[in-house]
Amino acid sequence: MKKEPTLRKKHREEIIPLMIKEFSYDNIMEAPKLVKIVLNAGLGEAIQNHKILETTVKEFAIITGQKPVITRARKSIAGFKIRRGMPIGCSVTLRGDRMYEFLERLVCVTLPRVRDFRGVSPRAFDGHGNYTLGLTEQLIFPEIEYDKVERINGLSITIVTTAKTDEEALFLLKNLGMPFRN
Repeated sequence: MKKEPTLRKKHREEIIPLMIKEFSYDNIMEAPKLVKIVLNAGLGEAIQNHKILETTVKEFAIITGQKPVITRARKSIAGFKIRRGMPIGCSVTLRGDRMYEFLERLVCVTLPRVRDFRGVSPRAFDGHGNYTLGLTEQLIFPEIEYDKVERINGLSITIVTTAKTDEEALFLLKNLGMPFRN
């Protein structure tokens, strides 16, 4: 039998009762929970060099343990020399145990590796309880070998919750260990 991720157990046993007390929910099902985590990278240079896209796909697979989906252009933009259907990025959607394991690695291992790290911004919520974190390079993940990286890419990590307000989502993520700055 597979072991339950520690963050999922912490959420179920500690955070949900805390949130029921804090926000005075009537039902345990009202307490917000994580739905999914989406990693996304837009690669405009992939138009000229397809190898950039291939290496980014491999790096995403190493970071998440799941095969990424190649995103394609929805419409043609002449100024950027993009035609409809061209590959321009990749994304991964994590759910369930993989999501909790990734969040735990992000909070405990990856973010503390950032130089001069003072916490993530508490202002990056979208008004509906979802949080987006932008990273400037993929090298902060310990799974990525520095010598094998050909090009530094930025990526965005979106944490989707069932929270109705940003206040509830902030409380949830803070208790899950997300290091917000004051």
